[in-house]
Amino acid sequence: MAKKTVKDLNVSGKKVLVRVDFNVPRKDGVITDDNRIQMALPTIKYLIENNAKVVLFSHLGKVKTDEDKIKNNLEVAAKRLAECLPETKVSFCPVTKGPELEEAVNALEDGDILVVQNTRYEKGESKNDPELGAYWASLGDVFVEDAFGSVHRAHASTVGIPTNIAENGLGFLVEKEVTMLGKAVDEPAHPFVAIIGGSKVSSKIAVIENLLKKADKVIIGGGMAYTFSAAVGGKVGTSLLEEDKIELAKEYLEKYGDQLVLPVDTVIADAFSEDANTGVAEAGEIPDGWMGLDIGPKSIQLFKDTLAGAKTVVWNGPMGVFEMDKFAVGTKEVCAAIADLEDAITVIGGGDSAAAAKQLGYADKFSHVSTGGGASLEYMEGKTLPGIAIINEK
Repeated sequence: MAKKTVKDLNVSGKKVLVRVDFNVPRKDGVITDDNRIQMALPTIKYLIENNAKVVLFSHLGKVKTDEDKIKNNLEVAAKRLAECLPETKVSFCPVTKGPELEEAVNALEDGDILVVQNTRYEKGESKNDPELGAYWASLGDVFVEDAFGSVHRAHASTVGIPTNIAENGLGFLVEKEVTMLGKAVDEPAHPFVAIIGGSKVSSKIAVIENLLKKADKVIIGGGMAYTFSAAVGGKVGTSLLEEDKIELAKEYLEKYGDQLVLPVDTVIADAFSEDANTGVAEAGEIPDGWMGLDIGPKSIQLFKDTLAGAKTVVWNGPMGVFEMDKFAVGTKEVCAAIADLEDAITVIGGGDSAAAAKQLGYADKFSHVSTGGGASLEYMEGKTLPGIAIINEK
């Protein structure tokens, strides 16, 4: 069944508590990418237009010390939000509990916004402290979940609040994430091709297993490919290798051999450096002292051929060390091949793949680029996302 969304809720004149994801990157206290704030604007604008009193909750970074509190003060995001909404009154409350917060909430007029200090200032946030969740819930009448990057965590602000507020629903961002990931993973049009990259098999085991049950082909790239190469007796030099996962890779190859598509060659280097000497080696024939840092030209063509005609593509993880131009070719070519597919649902599961697509200029050509790496990964694993599960059905 579908979940209720913000459009199913009566918000006019109500205090609406919204969990947003303002966990933005910063350098020297300045926001370097405000994409997460921009992605929250459709829900926030809808609430303002419908005369809600809007109270925003978000975490920012990790908070373990007083120094972390200073470094991760959410006021920087509140100021950026105010710049995005110049005609709206946006205020900031520097505390997460107590009379100052309660007075700030009660002072809101219809269409005003209050940004509450970093939820992680409270130790009970990440433990989903029931008293904290109930306290925050007591501040409002309605709850909207719009932080996809946090819905895989059962925290006080993602699960505790809606546990205590009967009137709740998804914001537009989370609704879109669930719809697009659902189309791609749960109800894919075939041929369905999944591309799993990144450094370690261990971090993607559950994703690979779940997608192998659904996809026609699963392409393996990135550092994890060398563990598969070693599983068939290949030489991988000093490439990234998880020796404790070699037996598991063997099992996958025996059970799903026809579905798995592995690199047939690799770009090698004699050091992990942009200035390293490089070459190309056949898969499983990497010389001692050399490491694989990208897929090779034959692998690029093989992966393109595998993608040709696909109607659904899910991509999670780069093909190589894309942060270095010399080893970004595989990721760029695969990204372009997916972006050029016609009449296909193409979804990037957040994280490094999303960063790569954005950096390479292809993000706009995908059907959907997830805003939550961890959450999309767990969705692809087939796990229940607690921040979504708690929301009422329509």
